[in-house]
Amino acid sequence: MTPPAHTPPPTRIPLTDATLGHLVTVAAVQTPAGAPEWAGQLCDLGFVPGEPVRLMARGLGGDPLVVRVGHSTYALRRAEAACVWVVSEAAPRG
Repeated sequence: MTPPAHTPPPTRIPLTDATLGHLVTVAAVQTPAGAPEWAGQLCDLGFVPGEPVRLMARGLGGDPLVVRVGHSTYALRRAEAACVWVVSEAAPRG
């Protein structure tokens, strides 16, 4: 009998690279050394591992990003959104 096929783990990408409208799940928050306080601020907004989020819009030039977490919508600077690592979970909903 052959063993079950190994399913590779989902690829983690920064929230800045997520596809508009796709539901993704927060995998980790990794802040730059120069801004460690961002981890707590992002956590307070709901960006915690396991939380589903959706990239709703990008501003001109890609900044800011409009992101929905739970029932709240936030505008994040690109630098902040780049700290949030996500995995894709579903296709976009119409």
